[in-house]
Amino acid sequence: MADLISELALTLDRPISDGTGFTGEFDVNLNFAPDQALQGFAVALGSWPAARPATDGSLPNIFGALEQQLGLQLTPGKGAVEVLVIDHVERPAEN
Repeated sequence: MADLISELALTLDRPISDGTGFTGEFDVNLNFAPDQALQGFAVALGSWPAARPATDGSLPNIFGALEQQLGLQLTPGKGAVEVLVIDHVERPAEN
């Protein structure tokens, strides 16, 4: 699950926390059609071989595919996230 969560966070460009409690290894085959939620993430989608636009509109978007094919649901929530704060920047001095 950790690998799936990492890929989803990268693809959706937002933090995702794992609330499943699953710790084992799984083979996952997720078929979905990219939509507005994935706009601009062609590079990330390269790691999803099944993420190709369906010509007949038969594939769900990534959110629908997660729920229909894997029984997982992404729900918005609030939680702690790691943040890097840069409070001061200077050009290096010449030696």
